[in-house]
Amino acid sequence: MAHEHKLEIFRGRWKFKSNTQKIWGVLGFLTFVTLIEVVLGIYKPDVLMHTWMSPFEGGFFATLGNILFSPIVYMKPLNLIFILLTIVKAYYITWDFMHMRDETGSMRKMVVWTGVFLICYLIFILLQEGGYVFEVYNGTDSLIKRDF
Repeated sequence: MAHEHKLEIFRGRWKFKSNTQKIWGVLGFLTFVTLIEVVLGIYKPDVLMHTWMSPFEGGFFATLGNILFSPIVYMKPLNLIFILLTIVKAYYITWDFMHMRDETGSMRKMVVWTGVFLICYLIFILLQEGGYVFEVYNGTDSLIKRDF
């Protein structure tokens, strides 16, 4: 038996009359988010290009604080904004275009939480290894020199 698709987005705050209108509405939202990313990528505001905090110094608790707050301490806010906007776009593509909202609750949780954990793990690894590679190339005693 066929069932009707839900014709609203943003948890019912924006309703559409047909499925075609809804597709165009979601496409418009995704285009708007992409335009924000492009404008931020082109202009790169100075406020967002520097870390907001410096690493904590001293003892065990400072090290623990650096580990816990590493996205805030070491990451530029512009990168954090790009990561969050990309996650928002991936969510809406999955939720609306792949009809995840019509699945059972356990199926949605299984797919969404697996993706969330994998994305968080990938971001963590990229940030940690990226910092290490930067230090290898730009250290005062680096053995690797740039040829490009």
